[in-house]
Amino acid sequence: MLRTVCLSLLFLAFLSACSAGTATDVKSVQLLNVSYDPTRELYRDVNERFSKQWLDKTGQHVSIKQSHGGSGSQARAVIEGLRADVVTLALGYDIDAIHKRGKKLGADWQTRLPDNSSPYTSTIVFLVRKGNPKGIHDWDDLIRSDVKVVTPNPKTSGGARWNYLAAWGYVLERELQGDWSKLSDPAAAGQVAAAQIKAEQFVAALYRNAPVLDRAARAATNTFAQRGIGDVLIAWENEALLAIKELDGQGLELVAPSSSILAEPPVAIVDTVVDRKGTRQIAEAYLQYLYSDAGQELVAEHHFRPRNAAVMTQHQSEFPAIRLFTISQVFGNWQQAQAEHFADGGRFDHIYTVPKS
Repeated sequence: MLRTVCLSLLFLAFLSACSAGTATDVKSVQLLNVSYDPTRELYRDVNERFSKQWLDKTGQHVSIKQSHGGSGSQARAVIEGLRADVVTLALGYDIDAIHKRGKKLGADWQTRLPDNSSPYTSTIVFLVRKGNPKGIHDWDDLIRSDVKVVTPNPKTSGGARWNYLAAWGYVLERELQGDWSKLSDPAAAGQVAAAQIKAEQFVAALYRNAPVLDRAARAATNTFAQRGIGDVLIAWENEALLAIKELDGQGLELVAPSSSILAEPPVAIVDTVVDRKGTRQIAEAYLQYLYSDAGQELVAEHHFRPRNAAVMTQHQSEFPAIRLFTISQVFGNWQQAQAEHFADGGRFDHIYTVPKS
């Protein structure tokens, strides 16, 4: 009996070792890319081009499945067991959560690829009705009593958190005359405290103008563009440009605020999954493709801002000129921003009340 048990255990160990090997010696393999909402079209094309390149190079067929939703919700799904080979989410905090809570990737995930593992950037802009009937030009217009704002819920959507922080940072920049060094200057503590109060009041007023908070960025776009709700959508720049393109310029216009936040959506391999499936080599090549010249061209074609300077120069005229500030300049890092603003009992919970019907 003991001998039989030992042989069974050895056989299971052998199978486990085989499954943790490499998938590059089989004829076909499948990856799962768990991403946030506004990347559907980008990764549809990336998947097609990468798969062809990989087939030409190795003779192996690779298919990449996509999963999309609010970035925070997607991160929780991976933590709870969704077998993603790679995650391409809206913000670093969500991938950090997969590391810290799910123990599914290494703490060094953000140093494995260039630019803090962010192969493209974006920012936050406004989408308005054709002709801009409410005369919306900058953040201050979003708190007027005659304006209804559409934005997703920062509890579930990464884009919504960028929206919120962009609005908050706009007020701080104005109140501090653009001098971010005051945030860490003890001599300016009084001015900074007053500016933070004004930022909180401003963002609270903005959310009082939001009749509905969808769970994700694409749902908010549909609420605004298809259901006709609201006067202005706070949106990813790429999402706004895509909506205008799909409607062929009929019915919607982009408004670029005077300042906004530099959004840096990161990508990462999910170590526990790729090692179990043997797909690490293919998953690494897939993410590295995003940094290639061909990948960066696709990034630009789908209205994300490429990291490659030469590619960005070729497409510069397609992106509005906006003064951009960063997370580190204004909020320290994503861990600090999450704890202060979006954690249970944070500033968002303090300022947001569900509008009365």
